[in-house]
Amino acid sequence: MTLADKAYAALRHDIIRGALPAGMPLRMADLSARYEMGFSPLREALNRLQSERLVDALALKGFTVAETSQAEMQDAVAQRILIETEALRGAIARGGDGWATGLVAALYALKLQINRADDIWELEARHHAFHRQLLVGCGSNWLMEFFERLYSATERYRIPILLESGRDQGRDLHHEHESLAEAALERNADLACSLLVAHYRRTETTIMAQMAAKAAVSAGPRGPKLRDAG
Repeated sequence: MTLADKAYAALRHDIIRGALPAGMPLRMADLSARYEMGFSPLREALNRLQSERLVDALALKGFTVAETSQAEMQDAVAQRILIETEALRGAIARGGDGWATGLVAALYALKLQINRADDIWELEARHHAFHRQLLVGCGSNWLMEFFERLYSATERYRIPILLESGRDQGRDLHHEHESLAEAALERNADLACSLLVAHYRRTETTIMAQMAAKAAVSAGPRGPKLRDAG
């Protein structure tokens, strides 16, 4: 890895897990001290993160961590569904033996880590690998690039839930992934796309509930104001 790659990986990791919170100014001197790197690789990493919409560049103010919102999260999920269902149909139509074998292997690797659930970052790596393998058979570099960008956009909403709870509550995630893989391998595009949409909508509902709960806690109790008795 180049220094810029290392800077990108470190910054992205801290943004995704919330160590660098939304709206935080990313001053070069502070980042250089935090990551023990020079300005050049950090600036290159920040430009790369800006292209993924994880940081914003403001005129005369430098970089800040991109804000989060329910509306932005819902938009990202909606676009993932649009892009990934198209890619999934292409993969089912054109994916060969290598794609199918890779999907079986990715599902098995994900199952092993879900059962362990002792390393959130390894689980996330295998989760990404599964969803990428599901689509890669489409043969479109543009669709896969959009997949990567939108995956990053939703990851920063999903990861805090995993970090707080260890896994999504009340869901059999292996069954969801297994059903999705089976439908794809059986070349049933309509069923596979339907399962993919349901999978993302369940995650969206979980994230919305989590964000609403945090907003309620931040707002604090707001009971009726007492008037003066005088």
